[in-house]
Amino acid sequence: MSNLAAYKAKAFDLGNLNGISDGTLAMHFKLYEGYVTNTNILNEKIADLAKAEITANEMPVYSELTRRLGFEYNGMVLHEWYFGNLKSGGGSGDPDKGSAFYKAAEAGFGSYENWKKTFVTTGKMRGVGWAACFQDPVTGRLSNHWINLHETGNVAGFNPILIMDVWEHAFIRDYAPVDRPKYIEAFFSNIDWAACDERIARGGAARPVGA
Repeated sequence: MSNLAAYKAKAFDLGNLNGISDGTLAMHFKLYEGYVTNTNILNEKIADLAKAEITANEMPVYSELTRRLGFEYNGMVLHEWYFGNLKSGGGSGDPDKGSAFYKAAEAGFGSYENWKKTFVTTGKMRGVGWAACFQDPVTGRLSNHWINLHETGNVAGFNPILIMDVWEHAFIRDYAPVDRPKYIEAFFSNIDWAACDERIARGGAARPVGA
């Protein structure tokens, strides 16, 4: 066994969300904990293999473990960002016009409304995955992306600002698959916009948009 420090599942106090039941959250938290567990298991197995020379016979095993690690690792982290940009009790559904997020959306999309339209449309795309709003750390510009599974679609080096899980497990207890738009509406009513502003502040911008 290696001496790697294990990841621990984080606790999120998210009861009484609007339109997202406590039952869905309980199931979702358990799923997230599974990604944490599997990330630790894979890290241990890869570290143990790496203690000796990785021969041609061991290469297929090493390759599959390493590829799988990307799925489990990103599953863990994306869920932490998702839970971290929600809050109990809900809110207005939209950020304050003076907030950092609102201003960044206006700068990148012409208006907050245009940003929201493209983010919601991304979330409605067919298939399982994630809708993600990232910030370019160089320009400060926001952009919306689809993350397929957990790995494909993440933009290297960009800062995650708002993450929405649109795998069916995120809403299937509360909404039929065809009612994903209702889940997205519920998601927006629970966004912690202050958390999004904090992510923007932590990321910073090396130069103004367009410079």
